[in-house]
Amino acid sequence: MTTMNAPADPPAPPADSATPDASTRRRALFVLCAVFLGLAAVWGAYWFFVSRWQESTDDAYVAGHVVQITPQVGGTVKAVSVEDTDAVMAGDTLVELDDADSQVALGEARAALAQAVREARALHVNNRALRAQIAARQTEVDRLSLDLSRRLAIAASGAVAEEEIDHTREALKAAKANLSQARAQLAANRALTGGSTLAEHPIVLRAAADFEAAWLDLSRAKIVAPVAGQVAKRNVQIGQRVAAGAPLMAVVPLTRLWVDANFKEVQLGRMRVGQPVTLTADLHGQDVRYRGRVAGFAAGTGSAFALLPAQNATGNWIKIVQRVPVRVELEADDLKAHPLRIGLSMRVTVDLRDDGGARLTPDARPDAAPEAITPANSASDAALKEARARVREIIRQHDVATPGDADKK
Repeated sequence: MTTMNAPADPPAPPADSATPDASTRRRALFVLCAVFLGLAAVWGAYWFFVSRWQESTDDAYVAGHVVQITPQVGGTVKAVSVEDTDAVMAGDTLVELDDADSQVALGEARAALAQAVREARALHVNNRALRAQIAARQTEVDRLSLDLSRRLAIAASGAVAEEEIDHTREALKAAKANLSQARAQLAANRALTGGSTLAEHPIVLRAAADFEAAWLDLSRAKIVAPVAGQVAKRNVQIGQRVAAGAPLMAVVPLTRLWVDANFKEVQLGRMRVGQPVTLTADLHGQDVRYRGRVAGFAAGTGSAFALLPAQNATGNWIKIVQRVPVRVELEADDLKAHPLRIGLSMRVTVDLRDDGGARLTPDARPDAAPEAITPANSASDAALKEARARVREIIRQHDVATPGDADKK
């Protein structure tokens, strides 16, 4: 009988075969811990030196002035000189209205002014005529007074009849009444002319004001750009009848833009006016950076000024972190090199290291330049000066008095 041999046992591993695997794991764990510790150290250093001094938000948008172009007088549109996206300079003509009615009104005002000048001159000349009349009345009174005294002196001798003396006395009384009337007429006429020159007479001033108003209405038939910028939202056509104040188009000055960054209320604790700001635009990407500064903080949160503000006292209340608009002024050079448009998205990062600024927007900003007077803003002033020059010319043309006609008191 054949005896089957039992299977041989596998050879035992060497005694030190488990040592390399354990050391490898230990080294890997050590490297992993070192990496994590290094990353934590880098992050801690970044937070300590950079991140804790910054507040960022991507809830920010480019804003600017949208200057509405509206007529100051009503009329029919005769010409439109611009289209949407056109660039215009301050003072460029945008729209022209039909000025035929204004021309007629100006002619009527010119005639009324000339008539008023002549009427005022007639009142001044009447003073001289009334003074001459008073002198004549006074001479008549003096003559009759002398005649009466002479007749009374010889009345006792019977050389003069009593009836003649009575007639002289009545004539003297009538002459004195006429003298009083002439003096009253002079006083009344002086009340209309005294204390004013011809150009300052009330009827002349009223007519001059009407002339100036008609002149301004005529000058306003041509609508010019109040600022330099780009035309947008044009909605006026030739032949359209427009009323005063109706929006015709808008002009956007793209060189005077800013950014409204909406920070959470918990981010505003260390934010101050004047702190430097770094911005990037989705339009140009992360490679283009804009420089700016915090110009001011809004007076309230966005929800406080919403059309329908939240009613938190209704009982169904949920805590929501609010946002406050922060105005960021941009550097003009950056804006010129990389133009922006209103409404574009921005990412804003505020450097909080400089905490010496105001917590609120100062009442007065000494570094803020006053609003420049553009040709459109001064157009009315220029038209008014020209109208007043025309008024003086009309007064000079229709003042037909000779030297010496001035009222003498």
